[in-house]
Amino acid sequence: MSDSHSAACENCAAPLQGSFCHSCGQTAHSPVRSFAHALEEVFESFWHLDGRIFRTLHRLLSPGALASDYLAGRRAPYVAPMRLFVILCVLTFFVGKVVDFGATGGMPPVQVNGSGITGDFSKATSVAEVARLRDAAVAEMETTRNGLPAIAAPARYGFDRGIAEIRRQADHRIAELGGRPAVAETGSDKPETDAIAVPADAAADDWFQRQARHIADNMPRIDQDPSLFKYAFMGSVPSALFVLVPLFALLLKLFYLGSGRLYLEHLVVALYSHAFLCLALLGQFALLALGHLAMPRLLDIVIGLAAALLWLWMPGYLLLMQKRVYGQGWLRTGLKFAVLGTAYGIVLVIAAVALMLVSLARA
Repeated sequence: MSDSHSAACENCAAPLQGSFCHSCGQTAHSPVRSFAHALEEVFESFWHLDGRIFRTLHRLLSPGALASDYLAGRRAPYVAPMRLFVILCVLTFFVGKVVDFGATGGMPPVQVNGSGITGDFSKATSVAEVARLRDAAVAEMETTRNGLPAIAAPARYGFDRGIAEIRRQADHRIAELGGRPAVAETGSDKPETDAIAVPADAAADDWFQRQARHIADNMPRIDQDPSLFKYAFMGSVPSALFVLVPLFALLLKLFYLGSGRLYLEHLVVALYSHAFLCLALLGQFALLALGHLAMPRLLDIVIGLAAALLWLWMPGYLLLMQKRVYGQGWLRTGLKFAVLGTAYGIVLVIAAVALMLVSLARA
């Protein structure tokens, strides 16, 4: 179809003197008249940013170079930090949703051999010995389980399943030895359902208790299909990052009070550093996908080594970026990086736990 355009701008009617209107800036090419330009508009955010996306990604790979250029005023050649972060964040965790992490559902809490009986039970030669092993294992797991807070539904549910599995295997061995299996207190081998005790009074309307109840309801579904949790978790991470990035910028501001930089300048550093982390994580997802393909053993080793080196490069990149952007000596930079990294690491752990619980409640 023809890609020709009219002599006047369709938006403001100003006479056209090129491919763009000099008055309002609208392109003279109509996406409804050209299939090529229609596709170009769809993927504009990725490769029609005046060629800047590839130039920006190439510069991003050099620690601190992109942030230094942007803060020094060299902005035209590159994608703006917020836009780059959004693109990489959305792309990374979209890919994270579709990559197979190797979860196969129904994670057995107790390792079994080919006969379906644990090594300890299979070696027992009497009913009394099986009962002793069973009671000791169940008592240990119940003690650990009862020490967990009610909100830790996934862990408590896992212990429930483990206890039920131990009882089942013990009963199986007792039957093999000619004994009579013990009658389960609950009347079945299903995990106990009191992993989260939710009061039936007005306090049950408390937000935390409602989330706990959702988690308890969702655990059997997630146990059968772990991908439900993965989809919920990957979908929640971008939202969390939009809170964590400004927080990281605030930590940079506190650690570099004497640098004379404004908070928004620290925010630029935070955006570019997290954009790199998203890009590195995208690389990890790609390596993980390659690892699931049928490959020679040597290539598996190479992929595993590449993934390990990429994990090691991530903190190394951030250290070099911090040194380059703020220009302080190695000793001061190293100390600040260690303390800042520890503080932000604690925040990330708390955020990850919260995201896991929220994902379990919303799966």
